[in-house]
Amino acid sequence: MEIAQDKLDLIEKVIKNNNKFVSNEDLYEDFFNETCRRSLPVLGNIASEITLEAYLKKVVSTAIINVLKDSGRLRRTKEGYRKVQEIPIYSAESEEFSKIEISYDKFNIEETPEALMIKNDILANIYNAVVAVDEQNTKKKYLQIYKLRYDSGMTQKEISEELGLSQSEVSKRLFKLMEEVKQSLS
Repeated sequence: MEIAQDKLDLIEKVIKNNNKFVSNEDLYEDFFNETCRRSLPVLGNIASEITLEAYLKKVVSTAIINVLKDSGRLRRTKEGYRKVQEIPIYSAESEEFSKIEISYDKFNIEETPEALMIKNDILANIYNAVVAVDEQNTKKKYLQIYKLRYDSGMTQKEISEELGLSQSEVSKRLFKLMEEVKQSLS
């Protein structure tokens, strides 16, 4: 559904007139998108501009609060919503901090031999459990599905095309395989 320009202008006006918009101008697009998402189903049904503006004021207020909460600028307390105060790293008076250049050397965290052994043992146990489940019912192709999914990184849709199964069947078999492996490992 396309929104008429006059309604878009009205949404913009209502957002900019909301008291929570002040000092949060950088989130305008988020406010606008959230308002449109929330009001789109109703916009075409309200004929009166006065009624529409009253409706949009409520929607905008809710949309702005949600965006501010999601962005970490508002927090709900027992007393209501409160601004989360930002603490600047440096102030305008202390410009020497802005001239400091920080650089980090890249480094790799290598796994210890013990951690690698444990990881390999776990993977071997999982693989053995998959093989055991596959041997119990070879027609379900559990091992082949496992290899395509986890070794080849194929999606369920790609596996379904490869094996000539429905995607839901591949999903069911992966779930069943996961359950069987969990049971055998516990």
